[in-house]
Amino acid sequence: MSEKYDVAIIGGGVVGSAIARELSRYDLRVTVLERAADVSRGTSGKNSGVVHTGINVPFGSVKAKFNVAGARMFEKYCADLDVPFKRVGKVIVALGETEIPDLDVLKAKGEANEVPDLEIIDRATLKKMEPNIEGASALNVPTAAIACPYSLTIALAESAAAGGVDIKLNSPVTEINGTQGAFEIETPNETISAGLIVNSAGLGSDKIARMVGVHRWRVWPCRGEYVILDKRVGGLINSMVYPVPPKGGAGLGIHITPTTDGNILLGPSADYTNDGDDVRTTAKIRRQLLNEASEFLPELTPRDVITAYSGMRPKLVTAKEGGFGDFVVEEVEEAPGVMQLVGIESPGLTAAPAIAEHVSEWVRKRIPASANSGFQETWSAVHRTREDTLSKIDTMIAEDPDYGEIVCRCEMVTKTEIVDAINNELDATSLNAIKYRSRATMGRCQGGFCGPRIVDLLIESGKSPESITLNGGDSWLFLGTTEDLRAQAKTRRASQKMGAK
Repeated sequence: MSEKYDVAIIGGGVVGSAIARELSRYDLRVTVLERAADVSRGTSGKNSGVVHTGINVPFGSVKAKFNVAGARMFEKYCADLDVPFKRVGKVIVALGETEIPDLDVLKAKGEANEVPDLEIIDRATLKKMEPNIEGASALNVPTAAIACPYSLTIALAESAAAGGVDIKLNSPVTEINGTQGAFEIETPNETISAGLIVNSAGLGSDKIARMVGVHRWRVWPCRGEYVILDKRVGGLINSMVYPVPPKGGAGLGIHITPTTDGNILLGPSADYTNDGDDVRTTAKIRRQLLNEASEFLPELTPRDVITAYSGMRPKLVTAKEGGFGDFVVEEVEEAPGVMQLVGIESPGLTAAPAIAEHVSEWVRKRIPASANSGFQETWSAVHRTREDTLSKIDTMIAEDPDYGEIVCRCEMVTKTEIVDAINNELDATSLNAIKYRSRATMGRCQGGFCGPRIVDLLIESGKSPESITLNGGDSWLFLGTTEDLRAQAKTRRASQKMGAK
């Protein structure tokens, strides 16, 4: 017999997780169906972490509505969930005199969207703000901010789970039948029933829409590669540095973005692909990102790079069309009872809190519900010891000696933090699940030092070596023990000798 829910949310990205957390305020049966082995493994965990002000979005668009509303909510949102947030500001830089008129256009667009305190500054003022940046002029956007996108998504999902939402990982949706009030949703693991569906499947949102009879949209995957710079050069910039957006491009251009943890990101690129899971990085794009960023920041060198990653934008426009489509946030006549969230690319992170409130209102108009006493107003999953004072750390070690064992030296992550990450609310125990909760393996050595110790702690927690994966699924780290392999080799040699006779 299938489990019955009031609402099924398809997709555990930042928007789906934000909706889950918002609905956990109410006495509703809610589930999230996420195809990956953890939340935040798609677009939501692989972006710049920028909290956009609304400077680049068309006035009157659905995107502008949710972007501007979400930006106003974001700082408190992160504070409630113990997620790193910094209002570092942004400068959009005109490299040459010919680009300066574009700054006036951007300023007017931002003011139409009620972005405060916008100011066009000259070269001298830019140099005072950003001594290492080259440019003829810039638009200063002081209210722009950064957050940690994967930490936010994880916190949203875990707080929702603690508040009673069922988060089902490794649960890709394969088929949907039925109608409003009695949907039947198939996954490889089970069939569930739901009164309402929220389609927040990101790159797969068009496929989910087609499962309920809606054929209006096609999502085009567009890969964006990033380069991560070492923390030792993190002081080269004080704020985000953006170029004037390329006309007709698939993105906002190669920007230089500080992170909440002290690194700098270069990127993203913008390359359409036929495979939404193709998140390769390439030497060619790394060189391109460094070269383009060096036009603004000449001090950069290839030695400053520690690693690279890529993510996918769910575009609603083709490569030939270029530019950006508007967000789809609506219930359409072909599929009553299904809220369609399609084409939620940038600024989807910023818009997430506002979209979540909107979807919550839509649900509660159809299913009146009282307040949930178990709602988690605040949430803190893993303590960040590296941010504490030495005196506080001394006190913590006295209470828990495992705070005195540094597992990840690059990021100063303690044994207690790793154990807390392993014992997370979603029971996600791949190496990447631990990585994105604790930051272990994210430093200069990329897990060369701490990786084996994390494996030891996973085994101590009860996992067998053969069950440990990098990212869930069949991304196994080990084939077996050395003794097993020796026994297998011995058996093979014995069989070969018998065959020779």
